Amino acid sequence: MTRQGFFAKLQRMEHDIQRFEDKLNHFVTLFARLRTENNELRQSVASKSDEVKRLAEKLDQARTRIEALIAQLPESESERS
Repeated sequence: MTRQGFFAKLQRMEHDIQRFEDKLNHFVTLFARLRTENNELRQSVASKSDEVKRLAEKLDQARTRIEALIAQLPESESERS
């Protein structure tokens, strides 16, 4: 291999290494952003789960109160016969 051929090959290798480094930096940045987003989504899911549990408890309390009120209603004329 001539000296000129060697330097041409070296330049191509340096270019390939730079492209690889750029892609690697892009993926590292993307990974960090996705990790942050994932953590935010986990927190959101936990918060929504707590809210669903709280609303289910309120619904159960309302159902109990409605059932108690229905039980207190007087019988209608048609139900007595």
